Amino acid sequence: MEEQNRNRALRDHSQRYDLANELHARPFPTLNVPCHAVYLAIKKPEDAVNRDRSADRAHLLSLLDRFGASHPKPGATHFFGDLGRHRIKWECHTEFSTYTIFSDGVAARAFDPATFDVFPEDWLAEAPGVRMTSALIRVEQMDASETKADVASRLETYFVSESLALSSVLDGSAIIAGDFRIDSAGHMRFAVVASAQTGERRLGRIVQRLAEIETYKSMSMLGLPRARGLSRQMGDIDAHLSTLVGQMTAKLGRPEESLEKLLSISAELENLMAGATFRFGATGAYEALVVQRVAALRESRFEGRQTFEEFMTRRFDPAMRTVKSTEERLRAMAERAIRAGDLLRTRVDVERQSQNQKLLASMDQRADLQLRLQKTVEGLSVVAISYYAVNLVVYTLGPVSDLVGMSKLWLTGISTPVVLLLVWAVIRRIHRKIE
Repeated sequence: MEEQNRNRALRDHSQRYDLANELHARPFPTLNVPCHAVYLAIKKPEDAVNRDRSADRAHLLSLLDRFGASHPKPGATHFFGDLGRHRIKWECHTEFSTYTIFSDGVAARAFDPATFDVFPEDWLAEAPGVRMTSALIRVEQMDASETKADVASRLETYFVSESLALSSVLDGSAIIAGDFRIDSAGHMRFAVVASAQTGERRLGRIVQRLAEIETYKSMSMLGLPRARGLSRQMGDIDAHLSTLVGQMTAKLGRPEESLEKLLSISAELENLMAGATFRFGATGAYEALVVQRVAALRESRFEGRQTFEEFMTRRFDPAMRTVKSTEERLRAMAERAIRAGDLLRTRVDVERQSQNQKLLASMDQRADLQLRLQKTVEGLSVVAISYYAVNLVVYTLGPVSDLVGMSKLWLTGISTPVVLLLVWAVIRRIHRKIE
């Protein structure tokens, strides 16, 4: 009773149960041998991340209503339930939605395109996107009388031997095979031959892993055409950038023009990076999922054939390396353009400082000349002022000099030095006050 009271007093986070249940919301299917699965992944051609996900849900409900099946909860991103005599697994991912329909038994004709007719034709035409991939997965029982060589020979008749990947998985629980080629009906093909000891859940995990490997492989390959397209653009930009950087070693006629061109290249590279960052990032994420899903199968070689891991190493990894190298090259070019722009700006600043120093030196020289001229003018101004001052003194003291018998010439001669000294002293005093 005390424990119950304590639990009532403790409040849960509003999303505690939702988060805990999320870990168990995507169970693997349980499958009986023989059976088959029909798989479809639909993706919006452009801007799939920001698509209206309600359209995906409406498309699912349209299919469920055709079979009178129950609906998922509002806002659900995954659903597993009965679809008439079939079972359906639906998942809404970041960029795509997937449909997997499981059915008991297998067609007499291996990978009969008619098995895909479980998806109505008019319903497919209403899909809110395009087919990213589709697959037919055939699950057979291993015959006790068959040898390993017999199983390998039978599986080889289903696929193109040149690209066939064939391996034993999960400690010999099953044999899986696939050639990752699109058949004449437009589907990928995968085969699973299960041993008698393979459990229903383990078999469901194997089939689910195959569907995930194909989907994530297809989604990661979207980065390859983007990388190839960027390589051509980057080649032109790289040549232009190299020319500009080479010109920086020589004397630039108009460095401002070169700087403007470098800034234009930097802006173009940034624009390319902005357009490719998501696709390249998604490619890396999907690639990691492919590697993880293949590793989860715990493959071992079967009758000397290549495994799924070896197939991915030979065919898939080179494409991923191309994407990664393009991404690194694009980033390196952007950094190179930025460094070149910084160096050119530094060079322009240094040249401007040099021009400013020359201008200041010229201004100092002109100021010195002006000072000398000013002193010369001041000397002349002393003479001019003194001349007028002497005349004033002579006119003022003229009558007095006549009374004392002194001629104007003597009066002018005596007053001139005195007036010069007084004028010079007054001007010097004014200079001292200003300084």
